Amino acid sequence: MKRLIFTDLDGTFLNHHNYSFEESFEALQKIKAAGVPLIFTTSKTKAEVEYLQEKVGISEPFIVENGAALFIPEGYQGFDLSFLEKYDDKRIMVFGKSYAKVLEFYRRYKERCSMAGLSDMSDEEIVHLTGLNQRDVIHAKQRDFTEPFILKDKTKLEALKKSAHTYELKITKGGRFYHIMSKFQDKGIAVIKTIELFEDLYHERVSSIALGDSENDIAMLEHVDIPIVIKKYDGSYLETNVPHIQKSSYQGSKGWNEMVLKYV
Repeated sequence: MKRLIFTDLDGTFLNHHNYSFEESFEALQKIKAAGVPLIFTTSKTKAEVEYLQEKVGISEPFIVENGAALFIPEGYQGFDLSFLEKYDDKRIMVFGKSYAKVLEFYRRYKERCSMAGLSDMSDEEIVHLTGLNQRDVIHAKQRDFTEPFILKDKTKLEALKKSAHTYELKITKGGRFYHIMSKFQDKGIAVIKTIELFEDLYHERVSSIALGDSENDIAMLEHVDIPIVIKKYDGSYLETNVPHIQKSSYQGSKGWNEMVLKYV
């Protein structure tokens, strides 16, 4: 049976503190040798993922900005993808709203709800909050669908969620930021649509694995055959009600390597 691997990045494939993936080397080699699509499924932007793929040495489909869109390299595995919209050198399936719509809401509510969005932060502030380097910050600000933000007053969260609902938007929590996004998108919906697409392309059922560590990964974990939680940097685990959930023994990329080797 064909397989797909969906993976979160920060705190899962990448270590929380230094963004390293060195300890995943053995599993990466096994995935490449087996020809299994490794689908980064992340809150990161297209620019961020493309740069990371270059460093990892892969050219695979990927899901960006918390399930907002799936990008597939043109001609991937020889598939005819002409039925999908073209975006640069990729084909795209869009699940989210435009960044302009998201920013309209953010700017209306940022003061009354004590939000500080990525679009308002200086590069220096983002470096301080994330530990990213200057180049990575530039990539992170090239957004198409969602706005990450810091909530200075947590008591405003419920009111903010209600307001977002009236705009057909929602608020979700990632590893470092909250995110404003379309009400009708999440990693789970993107995973479902991606699995359906690959089953059509392969003309057979596929087996799916997902690895994550944060609240915004739960929807992804709920819709795969083998859901895996990676131990957090502080030694805790994401709490879920997902049946048959697997847990890594190690944190970050070492835990990712451990679990991928177990199932690929």
